[in-house]
Parts: sequence; structure tokens; C-alpha cells
Amino acid sequence: MIRRSGVREVIAYNWPQYAAGIGTAVVCAALSGRLPRPSRAAARAGAAAALGLLASATVATWLVYDRSELYDYDWLDALLPQPPAAHLVVGAGLDEAGAPLAARWPESRQTTVDLYDPALMTEGSVRRARRRVPPSPHALPGRPGALPVRAALADAVFLVFSAHELRRARDRERLFRECARALRPGGRLVLVEHLRDGANTAVFGPGARHFLPRAEWLRLAAHVGLRPAAERRIAGLVTAFAFAKGPA
Repeated sequence: MIRRSGVREVIAYNWPQYAAGIGTAVVCAALSGRLPRPSRAAARAGAAAALGLLASATVATWLVYDRSELYDYDWLDALLPQPPAAHLVVGAGLDEAGAPLAARWPESRQTTVDLYDPALMTEGSVRRARRRVPPSPHALPGRPGALPVRAALADAVFLVFSAHELRRARDRERLFRECARALRPGGRLVLVEHLRDGANTAVFGPGARHFLPRAEWLRLAAHVGLRPAAERRIAGLVTAFAFAKGPA
């Protein structure tokens, strides 16, 4: 059975943020009746804003993870010129791409690497997700600067909602360098992420700060000699990039 996170799982992974939002709304509403008129209006507005942000984030999460094309992976046809003979999936605590990609390409040799390191990935949501969905027993432990795979292993490397968990730029640079090393000439790195952009900020509010801007992903790819080859927007909030490695 292929496990996929939907809105219920995302809320479970991030329940402290939801609890904080609801708590803020309750406190603001409770105080509003005891405050002078100008402050009362501000408190009520704060409660409404907190609830509105929770509602918009929840609806957006449902649209992306429960209703969109994200998990059918048919959008890969626009990013990859042909099915890979071998592919590498790099996760960072929660790998939900490995199983569906293996099912999509049963004849492709798959290697999975797990980068999870509690010293680097301090977000509580990652720990909770990992407890709910343990890593594959076949996943190889790795580090951003040392993927345990040989050079030119794969026609495609996948970073699906994993690279942003590396909060330090130098760790992301090391990871992209290793992904480029693992690619065969002509191969592609497929990166799937929310972006810190207007659309995600509008629905996730301050939570969008956890995402990284488009310019950072383009910088990282260029830094290791990968060029943009294709791009696909999913549900208006997720961007899938394909970066190509040039010939030897």
C-alpha cells in the first residue's frame, strides 16, 4: 500500500501551529469584551485573521494533497523526455515519492537515500511525520555532502518536498552538488517544492517563510552546472522543476 499525506496527515504533522492559531483566536475573542472600543475591534480582527489563515491553509492543503494531480505523477511526462532506466530518490525524513515512482517504473532501478538528521532538521513536523511514516527499510542513510551512491548512477534524481528541510544554504549546495554527481550526462534533477511566493504567502501567511524562493532553487542548480529544462505548476501552489545535466 502506498501511503500519501493528505490534509489530515499534514495537520497531524503540524498540530502545534494549528493549536497556536486556534489559541490566538480564542484569547483575542475572550479579551475583546473586556477592552475599550478601539482595542476591542483590533482584538476581534486578530481573532478573525487567525481563524481565516487557518481556514485558508487547510483548504489549500486539501486542494494540493487530496484533490490535485500531485500524487498521480502524470505531470512527470512533461519534465522527463523518457522513463529513466535508473533513478535516485532523496528524502529528508518523510519519503512519499519512492513507492509511487517504483510502481510507475517497475523496470527502473531505484535507489533511495534518507538524509534525516535531527541535528540539521529541527522542525517538529519532520519528527512527527517520521514517526507516523517510518523510512523504507531499503533506504540508505546519507548526508547532504555525501550521498552513498556512485557517480553517474541515475538518469533522474528526485527531491520531492525534501530539499527545503535543509535550512542552511551550504547544506543545500552540498546536496545539489551530490545530486549532479549522481546524474548521468543528459540526466535530470526533478525538484518539487512549495515556493515562497505571492500565492503561497496568500494562503499560508507566515508559514510560507518555511519555503524557499524560486531564485534560491535556480541559484543552487546553476551553482552545480544544471540548467532549467522544464517546469510544471501543480494546483497553483507547488512547482516541479527539471534541471538537466549537460553532456560529458
